[in-house]
Amino acid sequence: MGFQFLVSNQGKHRLRWRGGLLLTAASLCALSAIPASSWAQRVRVNRYLSLQNVSGNVALQTGNSSRTAEVGDRLQSVGDGLSTGQTSVARLVVDTGIGFVDVSENTRMQIRRMDVAPDNGRITHFDVPQGQIRLEVRTFTHEGSELEIHTPAGVSSVRGTEFGVVVQPDGKMGVATLEGAVDTTAQDATVNVPEGFQNLTIPGEPPSPAVPLRDDPTLDFEIRRIIEGGNRRLQFVGRVDPVNLVLVEEESQTTDEDGTFTRDFLPIRGTQLQVTVITPLGTRQDYDVEIF
Repeated sequence: MGFQFLVSNQGKHRLRWRGGLLLTAASLCALSAIPASSWAQRVRVNRYLSLQNVSGNVALQTGNSSRTAEVGDRLQSVGDGLSTGQTSVARLVVDTGIGFVDVSENTRMQIRRMDVAPDNGRITHFDVPQGQIRLEVRTFTHEGSELEIHTPAGVSSVRGTEFGVVVQPDGKMGVATLEGAVDTTAQDATVNVPEGFQNLTIPGEPPSPAVPLRDDPTLDFEIRRIIEGGNRRLQFVGRVDPVNLVLVEEESQTTDEDGTFTRDFLPIRGTQLQVTVITPLGTRQDYDVEIF
């Protein structure tokens, strides 16, 4: 029967912060988890998203081909998309100039629908199966205009606002609204997330009620030293705001409803873990946790 020693972050573990970065408004991005065969079913319309800025490893997916994305590239067909790698970001601008989307690292996205409404309004829908994006969209002037973000948990829709979305590996969706208002819809239920509020949607469940915006990338943690059957291991137990995205050694983590996650590793002296916390609005904090 195993036993464990608990050592909190007030103990022998030194925590170093490596600066905070706010990913500012606007640009679009990412690639989706739809099978490769689906990319061939492309529908082109007289609309596009243009890559305004690229940093790091960003891939452009068009049809059945993929290549390194470059400034000036356009996503102009249903199924076109982007994927960002570790420490990589991208920014796109909507053809009409109505808005931008900033796309964080380890994010995938593709165009789900890009059309023109009968009243000349612009209809723009994206699939974001994983990662974080932040959008800045001016108020629509046509009733037929639509902008929607589709995730495994539900849909976020706006008519002009500044907001951010996080999608965890298991599909949980965190939404935060800085200006305007966002509707989150899932399981035939819709919850409004007004300016200064945030909420969480879990796949298979209706959206949670909106709560005051925190935009807080704080990480709380403890290190558990575990011995089982003569084997020793360490377990990193972290906790963040449940709407946030967490990366450990650049790998996206799944948190529970309380924002708790765990990561096991071998008890090697001098082990260092790099943990990154990103809020739906793109506020980022990097932590270097050294184990003695």
